Amino acid sequence: MSKAGAPTLTVDATGLRVAVVAASWHDRVMGGLLDGARRGLAEAGVTEVTEVRVPGSFELPVACAQLARTGGYDALVALGVVVRGGTPHFDYVCSAATTGLTDVSVGTGVPVGFGVLTCDDEQQALDRAGLPGSSEDKGHEAATAAVATVLAIRTALSPG
Repeated sequence: MSKAGAPTLTVDATGLRVAVVAASWHDRVMGGLLDGARRGLAEAGVTEVTEVRVPGSFELPVACAQLARTGGYDALVALGVVVRGGTPHFDYVCSAATTGLTDVSVGTGVPVGFGVLTCDDEQQALDRAGLPGSSEDKGHEAATAAVATVLAIRTALSPG
């Protein structure tokens, strides 16, 4: 979700079980994303949260896939950051993370909140990390979107 036109999601996700899978690169940005996700889940009433750290954004899909297949989680939140450099590495990692996380969600039916920042430079990442002075809080948005999607699906599938 981009800042312009982003919905305000207020959800009661009490009783949901959520795993947050976070990359380790860019420690300061990741700290902000994790804090935002924790805050979003707490505000939604989620108390059962498991946090898993992986090396980088490329590893997010495999970790999410394994967690989704356990059946132990209602939603997953994937957090990472990829900063453009001078090689095509950025394009490959962004594409792999995006496609992989989409495949996990669609293939398992477990919503995955997408909190992977794909930025041209570190300042863009800091602006989106939910840190003091940041203009956006993508960790919070990803967590809230994941649990809101669980609730929307449950509502759509519930009889009556």
